[in-house]
Amino acid sequence: MNLSCLFNPGSIALVGASHSEHKLGGVVLRNLLRLKRRIRILPVNPKFPSLMGTKAYPSIDEIQGRIDLAIIIRPAPEVQVILEGLAGRTSCALVVSAGFAEAGQAGLQNAIRNAAREGGIRLMGPNCMGVYNSATGLDTFILPPDRLPRPNAGGIAIVTQSGAVLSLLFEGMTKTDMGVSITAHYGNAADIDESDIYEYLENDPGTEAVISYLESVRDGRRFMKRAKALSEKKPLIILKAGKGAAGQAAAFSHTGRLAGAYEVFHSILTQYGICEAYDFEDLMDGALALSTQGKGRAEDRRKAKETGRKKQKKQKRQKTSKGNRVLVLTNGGGAGVLASDECMRQGLTQPAIPSSNLDSLRKKFPPFYGLGNPFDLTAQGSGKDYLTVLEELGESYDGFVIIALSAVTGITPALAGILEDFKKRADRPVVLHTGQDEVGKELVRAARKAGIPSFATPERTVRALEKLLSW
Repeated sequence: MNLSCLFNPGSIALVGASHSEHKLGGVVLRNLLRLKRRIRILPVNPKFPSLMGTKAYPSIDEIQGRIDLAIIIRPAPEVQVILEGLAGRTSCALVVSAGFAEAGQAGLQNAIRNAAREGGIRLMGPNCMGVYNSATGLDTFILPPDRLPRPNAGGIAIVTQSGAVLSLLFEGMTKTDMGVSITAHYGNAADIDESDIYEYLENDPGTEAVISYLESVRDGRRFMKRAKALSEKKPLIILKAGKGAAGQAAAFSHTGRLAGAYEVFHSILTQYGICEAYDFEDLMDGALALSTQGKGRAEDRRKAKETGRKKQKKQKRQKTSKGNRVLVLTNGGGAGVLASDECMRQGLTQPAIPSSNLDSLRKKFPPFYGLGNPFDLTAQGSGKDYLTVLEELGESYDGFVIIALSAVTGITPALAGILEDFKKRADRPVVLHTGQDEVGKELVRAARKAGIPSFATPERTVRALEKLLSW
């Protein structure tokens, strides 16, 4: 079954709706009433004829017509009966309630899964927050926007097994002005799991890249099939938790699913060429890198539409780059060395400057510049010098690590425009590391607007570039 009933429903029944936003049913109802497009919202509560200005129903039996999505926020022992009452009338059900396998009640979870299957219902959860779709405003989260601000609309989809990780991702994306398309927190995954969501996102027009947090996988073969299919169409970065024995035990207590041996999981991701994040920071940096690339593609598509250039409209989406040859261009020798060390750890190569280019560059720069890879402009380097190097070597490398320590006088926010122009001409990924002073902060802001991601350390900058090059 296509999961449009979950991500883009035309009617929603909220079983356990409340009049008060101090209760979970009230928070979710208020979120649903903020939808950007008009759909049927059907609160179910036997105590009130209306809730928040919307007609309420005493039971699901009183609702006429088919229901695309039923959201259930009732105690765990009641859920099976509710699902049985929705049989044949509902396409998807989202069970927010906890108290199932994660609490040692595997039998209760099996019962609701069986009830859903027998009733022809696709089930997300239990123990989950569900779905956020920025395009339509669909928001089933139990956390109000004033406590957990929603990011702007964008091209990054989030697929997560953990609500806590989802909260951290939203906080980080809001601070760095990243945008999301669809977010799915699937919890215990009694039925719908990461593989189902990957399959949906393959063809979701609003999603340009996907980041995913996993603790466990139920069907390894299907997971790899769907992850590989998705990653061949769109960038996919996976963070796997539960790497050690203690983490695996914690994962089981969290969702009631066995985490499995991490070494096997890592080996398979490597074998299939699927990008893996080392830790949460790495996942966030990868998301930031992908979000800026998405901004560039969206701008290209907008310009193509405005100018009517049919060739550009029809052009297939290209991978970010073609190899792993990296140029580290710096104005600080030590920072360049740190970046080079991380290139080695990430399997990125740093070929020497081609001899023909080297002769040309020697004529343009003073003898104390370090004309290698890293290419060191020293503390006397300026934005014009960065441009000279990039124009000379743009065709010789697949990606560029730009280190511009902002304490020196030659670095100004205007460097962002130089990097933007080069990136558009070369069609190669460019990432930036700069200082944390006021000039550096201004440069970061300008670079972000220009679609150039910036990171706080040379190592993180290189790891972000690796994510772009690996897809």
